[in-house]
Amino acid sequence: MQQELPGTDPIELTYREAVRAALRDALARDKRVFLMGEDVGRYGGCYAVSHGLLAEFGPERIRDTPLSESGFTGAGIGAAMAGMRPIVELMTVNFSLLALDQILNSAATVRHMSGNQFGVPLVIRMATGAGRQLAAQHSHSLEGWYAHIPGIKVLAPATLEDARGMLWTALQEPDPVLIFENVMLYNISGKLPRDAGAVSIDKAVVRRWGSDVSLITYGGSLWKTLEAATALAAEGIEAEVVDLRSLRPLDDVTIMASVGKTRHAVVVDEGWRSGSLAAEIGMRIIEQAFWSLDAPIGRVCSEEVPIPYPRHLENAALPQAPKIVTAAKAALGRA
Repeated sequence: MQQELPGTDPIELTYREAVRAALRDALARDKRVFLMGEDVGRYGGCYAVSHGLLAEFGPERIRDTPLSESGFTGAGIGAAMAGMRPIVELMTVNFSLLALDQILNSAATVRHMSGNQFGVPLVIRMATGAGRQLAAQHSHSLEGWYAHIPGIKVLAPATLEDARGMLWTALQEPDPVLIFENVMLYNISGKLPRDAGAVSIDKAVVRRWGSDVSLITYGGSLWKTLEAATALAAEGIEAEVVDLRSLRPLDDVTIMASVGKTRHAVVVDEGWRSGSLAAEIGMRIIEQAFWSLDAPIGRVCSEEVPIPYPRHLENAALPQAPKIVTAAKAALGRA
């Protein structure tokens, strides 16, 4: 297990270990913080993110819960309103649907319905996305659904820095924050400063600069999009890659600045095309930057099917680098 050490020299770690370091840091900093969810304690988390934290912080701070997402999410809402800073883990996004009433009708509305007398400073983490052959019931990308809800913030950390730094910033928020961790990111590794700290949770970041086409994406699709940008560069096309990071609120300023420069845009979204976050982003570009565009906006989304189990069909259903390359060339009239 990766241990945090003092100092500024970078260390090699995985996305999973970066999230664990963020949890450990939050628990150590603030006694009001506790983690609750299914298998987060003795088992160490479904994806081993919380491995070792029970031994370190004890069962009062690392709480295994019954298999009742609505029940323990509601308990988290109550604890947050009472002054605690709970982190609720919903294991996977499909299970979050069992807690949707608590999230939509309670957590997101308390401040409004109480006339600003109460808030719900709650963080909800969950795994999202496909690619691990977990079949149709466990391969959803529903973060765009949650981005539809006023009263919450929705985050999609794609890098080690964001996996490490977004949690502490989210815990300072007075209202609910949902963090979506794509399942395909847990094993990626890289270097991160030992003293890496909090990061912004409301600004997009340009991960690769370019002048020909803007590739706008988030979460698990970021690395496929960067791969596509490298392939495009080999053909003389310089693609700019925008990592949204925050899905609610969206950083319109960064998006429009990129599109205004490149005059072409492709949105890459692991959600299904119909009613997608990609559609919302495309419409915002039309509303705010229509006269900057030289071509229609492109979209690369998951196919309109329940995600298949067989590896080759699962891969075919999801956005992949070759699809992004094709969409970028089409936007540029080079298909």
